[in-house]
Amino acid sequence: MPPTGSTKHVTSSPVRDLLALTSRPEVISFAGGLPAPELFDLTGLRMAFHQALSEPAGRDNLQYAPTEGNRALRSLVAARMTGKGLPTTGDDLLITTGSQQALTLVTSALLGPGAVVAVEEPTYLAALQCFRMAGARVVAVASDEHGMVPESLEEVIKAERPSLVYLVPTFANPTGRTLPAERRTAIAALAAAHDLWVVEDDPYGELRYRGEPIAPLAVGSDHVLHLGSFSKIGAPGLRLGWLRAPESLLRTLVIVKQAADLHTSTIDQAAAAIYLAAADLDAHIAGLRTAYRSRRDAMIAALPSTTPPGTTWTDPDGGMFVWVTLPEGANTTGALPTALAHDVAYVPGAPFYATTPDQATLRLSFTTNTPARITEGMARLAEALGGDRSVR
Repeated sequence: MPPTGSTKHVTSSPVRDLLALTSRPEVISFAGGLPAPELFDLTGLRMAFHQALSEPAGRDNLQYAPTEGNRALRSLVAARMTGKGLPTTGDDLLITTGSQQALTLVTSALLGPGAVVAVEEPTYLAALQCFRMAGARVVAVASDEHGMVPESLEEVIKAERPSLVYLVPTFANPTGRTLPAERRTAIAALAAAHDLWVVEDDPYGELRYRGEPIAPLAVGSDHVLHLGSFSKIGAPGLRLGWLRAPESLLRTLVIVKQAADLHTSTIDQAAAAIYLAAADLDAHIAGLRTAYRSRRDAMIAALPSTTPPGTTWTDPDGGMFVWVTLPEGANTTGALPTALAHDVAYVPGAPFYATTPDQATLRLSFTTNTPARITEGMARLAEALGGDRSVR
């Protein structure tokens, strides 16, 4: 039976498709936003799972569990969020199967066919997929090198009456840019004034390599839903995320999750709670920052010799991505087969746009490869960009 309704217009994720194409070990991939597997705390997580499966608690940890999530895990995550400047209790949180599910739950609870979602442009492509699956209409808000422009958002609110504003304010996917504090305050104020919800997607916030942290939009606001994840600071295979929401909406989100999957994996939650209680997560994240900082620096250093004259790129303070804009007339989608033939991969920028894509853009992820491998990969990319007329 062919797909019907909103699903017939949904396409596969180009990042997921690229991961299949880049599985050959000789390919240096800058495509997927993947954490470095050699930096996973395998020993600490193995010990946590061993304890979670030990008597007497092990059998309970393999049983059905409350939809809201493991109470100890929620308390530990809440304490961590409070320590980072966002006052939170365990009762403010819903544990989800990755922050992607959190976004799906919010979409199911708040959006239906014809609803309007305002996004910065470019933005996280899986969020665009999620909104389109719900039949929502996505409208773009003007953005610059600092992210979403509040004055443009106000114009969009008045003209389009969105139900939801979505943004990744810290080390954004795909651009790496960070929304300044004054813009965060202005956007939260607009949400309160017009009684609409803001989704603050924050999977990268703890991966800061320079500068001082900026307070989340959710601080002091009852109109901001804050999404977090263990994927980038722990391990994505656990599929553990969380959603912070005011009581007025959280109960609805719990019911929506009950209908989706009853609850997130009990054993994974139990192991994560044990791990967070026993491990020095701050020290682990400090190690990630050191490693990823050197990888970012290697990529930024290589870009002038990799790209043609007139190219621009972001220089992110943290996160996982560099956003590159080649000279006008370039087509990074057309150039991708040549790059793959040179055993290097990137993500073309077009899928990250809600409206008219900029075909000259591409996203590079620096976290998965060592500095030496990044240098080699960028040399291959230079050959691909210089040798293919479709990039011109």
